[in-house]
Amino acid sequence: MTYPTAHDGNLSLTARTERGGYVFAALRGELDIASAPGLREQLLGLLRPAVSRLIIDLSAVGYADASGVAVLVGTGRRAGLLGGWLRLAAPSSEVARVLSATGIGQHLDIFPTVQAAITGQHPDAGAADARPAIAARVARTLLSRASATRA
Repeated sequence: MTYPTAHDGNLSLTARTERGGYVFAALRGELDIASAPGLREQLLGLLRPAVSRLIIDLSAVGYADASGVAVLVGTGRRAGLLGGWLRLAAPSSEVARVLSATGIGQHLDIFPTVQAAITGQHPDAGAADARPAIAARVARTLLSRASATRA
């Protein structure tokens, strides 16, 4: 099932249900205080008891602030209450910096690519307790890639 594309200010969301029984959502734009309320409503609307696993592609998000991060954490909590999960995939270097600074890796799984999020395999797969360390490594990898492309 494909959901209609939703636009809220400087952020758009495109979502579809995949054969694996999860919802794949791609965000494009800025994840900030202006877009947070609408995004919260849109993401929570995607979750149901029968469809409670959500992957969010952040590769086209150029900016995120604390309000946007709070929406992601809240959505992750709701998915967990429904028996599912939320996985963040492919954050841009700017967004990876914000995710790292806020410590969101302690609450949500962050994957360097969409494919890794789909399979649930971190490049350095470890125990669930390793989430903060893995998130920090993902952020460092993305930041080093961004630095290399600027040079």
